[in-house]
Amino acid sequence: MASPSRKSALAIFAHPDDIEFVAAGTLLQLGLRGWEFHYLNLCSGNCGSVQMDARLTAQTRLKEAQEAARFLGANFHPPIADDLELFYSPEMLKKVASVVRETRPSIVLTHSPQDYMEDHMNASRLAVTAAFGHCIPNFQTEPPRASFTEDVTVYHAMPHGLSDPLRQKIRAGLYVNTTAVHERKRAALAMHVSQKDWLDVSQGMDSYLSSMDDLSLAVGRLSGRFEHAEGWRRHLHLGFSAKDIDPLREALEGDCTIDASYESALTVPH
Repeated sequence: MASPSRKSALAIFAHPDDIEFVAAGTLLQLGLRGWEFHYLNLCSGNCGSVQMDARLTAQTRLKEAQEAARFLGANFHPPIADDLELFYSPEMLKKVASVVRETRPSIVLTHSPQDYMEDHMNASRLAVTAAFGHCIPNFQTEPPRASFTEDVTVYHAMPHGLSDPLRQKIRAGLYVNTTAVHERKRAALAMHVSQKDWLDVSQGMDSYLSSMDDLSLAVGRLSGRFEHAEGWRRHLHLGFSAKDIDPLREALEGDCTIDASYESALTVPH
């Protein structure tokens, strides 16, 4: 349960280690400013091994994710589905919405709506609708949690490969400076020990740590300002907050920058 006296952020991603790849730096920056933050991987990670069976893989990855969350200073929430079995369904939506209501976040961080695999995109859809339903008392969650009326703002991370599934390059509207917390983010990723061989074999990553470094540096270059960065696109506020607000920008101030060209190209007034 979120403390009523502290601002809360909730990261909702698909697999163990997704948060470390694209969101942990932003969570750490919020934590340095006194924010409480929460860590939710919706999938168990059971398919992420070529050495272990699904049951042992899920057990191993759960322990790794819990250790990483503790290291980051995050409140851990358990997964709700196995890999490739995360769907946009009433049953799963009720579970995600329950965590949203339990943690009462001002900021929800999640995947890009367009990404290279369905688990990521379904996690994004579930996160968005669960956040939308935070103030709807007639929508019943599982387990039951009371609705709340405070504003919630959703931010979408950069997709894997910095492009959508049709190979279109994606830019962010807001970039967070993660340079000062990069080594801590990297150390948290290194706690997912089981993933080295899996990503080497399945996705051709010679080192998942250096792959994260390369991604972080690439997003830093896109920012035009920071060495290491994470990029975010802010979801439309309608239905989520009373007005168009940007709490991530407000919280991080000098450690974030806005892409003016991205913002000026938006068709919706901002």
